Amino acid sequence: QVQLVESGGGLAQAGGSLRLSCAASGLTFSGYVMGWFRQAPGKEREFVARISGSGGFITYADSVKGRFSISRDNAKNTVWLQMNSLKPEDTAVYYCAAANLISTAPQAFGSWGQGTQVTVSS
Repeated sequence: QVQLVESGGGLAQAGGSLRLSCAASGLTFSGYVMGWFRQAPGKEREFVARISGSGGFITYADSVKGRFSISRDNAKNTVWLQMNSLKPEDTAVYYCAAANLISTAPQAFGSWGQGTQVTVSS
């Protein structure tokens, strides 16, 4: 059974930084694309970033490009999202997800974590 457990969310001031972690178990981690998504109140879940199994192919949403960085360590079954220069509009629940194909669509990701809240104050 695949389990994804996020941590690292919390409250940050605008311009600040947070680092989210996602620990995975129950899957051959290196064989999966890992993604981060977020969902703000009243809005649809949106793609934030994804990283290929080898870590060599990375894609970001335009809204976070240059501010967020995704990385992974296949030996630790962990993926991270480093979030810098945070803005109030980054406030959302952030989800870690796993997929066995290259996509940015939420429906392509079959396994999801429970989410971690990120709140950015102005």
